[in-house]
Amino acid sequence: MADPTTTETGAVSAPAAVAPAAAVPAPAAVRAKPAKTIDAGKQANRRIGVRLVIYTVATHAFAGFILLLFELGNRNK
Repeated sequence: MADPTTTETGAVSAPAAVAPAAAVPAPAAVRAKPAKTIDAGKQANRRIGVRLVIYTVATHAFAGFILLLFELGNRNK
């Protein structure tokens, strides 16, 4: 039974072009480097790294402050 979602009319079409055998992926040493991230005409890679460091330091400082509150609250028992 034929698939009702296809739109094939039964006409025979020409065979698709066969890719040449020489179309082998290039070795890793020959491949081009990935493009750098550009944001408003400036490289964003460095800004992303700086932001990552800032967020990491801020998160650890906040967690340290919360732990300090728990320690100070535990002393008043």
